[in-house]
Formats: sequence, C-alpha cells, structure tokens
Amino acid sequence: MEQRKLYKTIESIAAKDFTSDTDLLSHVLKQIVSNEEIQLKGGRIWKFEAKRKAYRLIFQTGKVQKIQDDFLLYLKDYPYYERIAYERTILADETNKTLISKGINKYSASGIGRKIKIGDKRYYEYLLAVNSAMIGDDLRDTLNIVATVLTSKLNEHYLVQSSKNLIADIDKAKEIQRSILPEHEYRFHNYDIFGVTLPAQIVGGDFYDYLKIGEGEDRLGIVVGDAASKGLGAAAEAMYISGAMRMASSFQIKISLMFSRMNQLVNKIFSDDKFSSLFYGELSDDKKGLFLYANAGHNPPMFYRKKFGEIALLHATGPLLGPAPNAKFETDHVNFRNGDIMIIYSDGVVEAANDKFDLYSEERLSKVILENVNRTPKEICLLILEDVQKFSTSESQYQDDKTIVVIKRNDKNESNTKNI
Repeated sequence: MEQRKLYKTIESIAAKDFTSDTDLLSHVLKQIVSNEEIQLKGGRIWKFEAKRKAYRLIFQTGKVQKIQDDFLLYLKDYPYYERIAYERTILADETNKTLISKGINKYSASGIGRKIKIGDKRYYEYLLAVNSAMIGDDLRDTLNIVATVLTSKLNEHYLVQSSKNLIADIDKAKEIQRSILPEHEYRFHNYDIFGVTLPAQIVGGDFYDYLKIGEGEDRLGIVVGDAASKGLGAAAEAMYISGAMRMASSFQIKISLMFSRMNQLVNKIFSDDKFSSLFYGELSDDKKGLFLYANAGHNPPMFYRKKFGEIALLHATGPLLGPAPNAKFETDHVNFRNGDIMIIYSDGVVEAANDKFDLYSEERLSKVILENVNRTPKEICLLILEDVQKFSTSESQYQDDKTIVVIKRNDKNESNTKNI
C-alpha cells in the first residue's frame, strides 16, 4: 500500500476513543491484519516490563499458531531490542525456540510509544511484531508508518491524561512562520513561479521555499514540505526542516545525499511520532529545461507536457523523512519545454473533504489544470484554491494545511531573472 494512503488508513482506524493503550493497539492490529492490501498473516503486541527486564505478550491475532498468554521475552536473550531503540524496525531471523516451534522463523517488529530507560539503554514501551510471507523493505516501510501513527496516538492520549496540552505564544509562532515563507511570485530565467500556503489552524505544518544556489545563483531550488499533524508541533518541525534545507543547499551537495542527511536529522531531532514528506527540485538555465528532483513520500507533483497535452506524475523517489534513519533516496529528472507546467501541492488540496466526506481528489485537480494551461502560474494557483474552496466544507474536521507551487516555462521571460 502507498505510504500516504497507509498513513491515512491507520490514522482513521485509530481515530476513535479507546479506554486504554491496549485497546487502541489491539484494535489497530486486528484491522491491519484483516486488510488484504497490507498482506499480514498475524501479529502480536508486547509490553515492556522494566522490573522483569522483559517484554510480555498482551495481545495476538491472525491465522498463526497462538503463543501462551503473558509469554515473556527477556532482554538478555534478544540483542535486537537495543537495535530497535535506534532503528525502530528490525527484520531478522527468529532465535527463540518456543516461537520457532509455532512457525515463527522471522523476526519483524517495530517499537511503539515512549522509550523507557534501563541503565544506559532505552527500550520502547510496546513492540508490534507481525507475520508476513514477504519480509523485506516494503514490510519495513509499512511497519515504520504503522508504528509512527500509533506512537502519535499514544502521545495524544498521554497529553489528555496529564491535562497539560499547553498552547502558548500563538501570535508569535504565526509571525515566525510567515517570516520563513518566500514571496509568492518569482521569476527565474525563463520560468514563472507562484506559491502559496494556507494553514488549517493559526499555524501549520506545510511550507515552501525558493533557494538560490551557486555563487552566481545559476540554479534555483524549489522546496515543498508537509510535516505530519497540525498546529504548533507541525509548525515547529516545518520551520526546522525549512531552515535546514536552506543551510544544506548552500553546500551544493548531491540531492540524494542532502535528503539522506535531512532524514537523519528529522529522525534524531524529533520524537518518534513526527515525520515529514518533502519534494525538492532544481531549475537552471539549461536550454533543454533539465529539472532534477527528489520526492520523499510527498504527493506526486503533476507535470503538464504541452507537446502531448497530458499530465505525468512525479512519484516518490524515497520514503517519508523521519521514521527510518538509514533510508535511501534517489534522484530523478524531467525536462521543461516552453509552455510546460508543474504543480507541486500538499495533501490538504486533494484530500479536502465536503459534507459527504468525499475527497477533492487528484482527478479533479488534474481537470482544473488541463482547463487552464494557458493561464499564468498565479492564475492557475488561485483557480485551484477557489475550486477546492467551492468543493470542501470549511467547518469539516478533516481539513488540512494546503500548499501549492506552480512552475511554468515561458521562454519570453528568458532575460528576466529577478524576483518580483
């Protein structure tokens, strides 16, 4: 299942109120095991017990042989537990004889919740272990997303229980966030650019930026990001990533390496329930219109090719930033011809909901684009926002931050490189 879709699926499953952490975790595990797209045969939830220095089985489900209730797995018998604290998800060969006798030959588990300190080591409060016929990177990415969402939900539960949901200095946060955003309208060689972001709350997790690169500023980086969740936490993550991208671009390193380092920073700096999607592309004065890009789990931008009168999608070249510190990212490219248009957007656009809970969708967005290809980037951007506004219900709890950046090649502007 595609990562953004998986995230939304798990988030919706975990959205209702639960009486305890165990109820939440067991409900979600039952739902994902029964979901044919995720392809799991079974799963178990383990809870860490510091006094026993062991994980205790608290729930199991699926078409697998059952393990004895309250079965214990001791830390001394599993070096994997220390690795999980750093890597979050581990795929390895099972070593426990009892589990092997139940047909569990592979170890696939992710850490969930807070980390509990024992001596100089830390261990996740819960482990999610699954049975799957396909043990590999796809399963690792799936478990990372599930664990991230569940950790987020547990953290929300902790905040409600402690009654310390503190909101402070909102106006200052809004002012700071506005200060990091560039001017909406920009021209670079023969490209017209227009961008805008609309937070769902006073501040939000969406951001975009234009980065001048090189001593002669002969390249321009276009950044669009979406930090998970909403409000102050997402805004803080967005501001951090935006600032880090500005700093990283000044070193002129390869895009794939820049994404790897950004991913490690997000994983290290932010808590386990935080992640971000990120799209980055570079324009230059290249006559063939070369546009190099990387996409870390972001909604695929739409690239309109005037010559063919059709839209191509720029799919992800790597996973979301944050969940997996050792994730790999690749770089891809397209070529802009005169009249070609690229629309980079966040999921708040295509997932805006109406009063029937229907989503705006990629299909409706592409229709608006195709009907307005002769307009300027500013006009296209504002027409999309207007159409989303007409479609969606502003009072709906399902609204999210919305960001759109439109790039259009217009060879008439080749001599004009100034910001306007």
